[in-house]
Amino acid sequence: MQSSDLMPFARRAYRLARTEFAVLGALLIIAFGIMTFIEVADDMTEADGQAFDQMVLSALRPFADDPGRPWGPWWLKEAAADLTSLGGISVLTLFAAIVIVFLISQRKRLSALLLVLGLIGGVALSEGLKAVFARARPPAIYQATETINASFPSGHALLSAVFYLSLGVMLTRAFPEKHFKAYVLGVAILIALLVGLTRIYLGAHWASDVFAGWSVGAAWAMALWLVSYAIERRQKTHHAALQDAPSPTAESGSVA
Repeated sequence: MQSSDLMPFARRAYRLARTEFAVLGALLIIAFGIMTFIEVADDMTEADGQAFDQMVLSALRPFADDPGRPWGPWWLKEAAADLTSLGGISVLTLFAAIVIVFLISQRKRLSALLLVLGLIGGVALSEGLKAVFARARPPAIYQATETINASFPSGHALLSAVFYLSLGVMLTRAFPEKHFKAYVLGVAILIALLVGLTRIYLGAHWASDVFAGWSVGAAWAMALWLVSYAIERRQKTHHAALQDAPSPTAESGSVA
């Protein structure tokens, strides 16, 4: 190999190593998410797990004369009610429709399809697991927001993790700079965390419900990314129609 070929070879090797590291990281997140869910589901039925859930709920409801009033100033409850809607199915459907139209307009057909399948799969996981475990919500006297169906796992926590993490991973492809990638992923994680925390704060879920929702949602989001990665590699090789068009940064030689 000539010296003039060393730099291009080194760059290709670095890109490959970084991609394979990302794949390994996604697999680890999937495995950790599944194991965490199993552990939380097991603890949920035991005395220690139930005592922890009750302790968290009681700590957030310190007013004996008004059990439905959460800890903190009045505006914190209002803020939590606003933020929790970011994980609601209506808001997520609206956001998803906006993002999907944008992705299609940018010829990102594969990402659009996977986002649709991801949300449908997330809803199916949420409703299916709720039906299996059929856990009761915290007592209505403690709830500061309206709730429906079973409690475990938290659908808001699960779906917000699926949507915002998937969207964050997609957006990182558009930013070649590492600090922008970190910012986008950080915002996605922050929103998912806030949605889950507000469900606990408002008394809509036990703490373990939210932990379970986060773990399943993160695992499902990473599984979607792995599917996207595998399909993209195969389709680019076979020049298939259903694939994402390269972004301007990729076309100019930048690495997402």
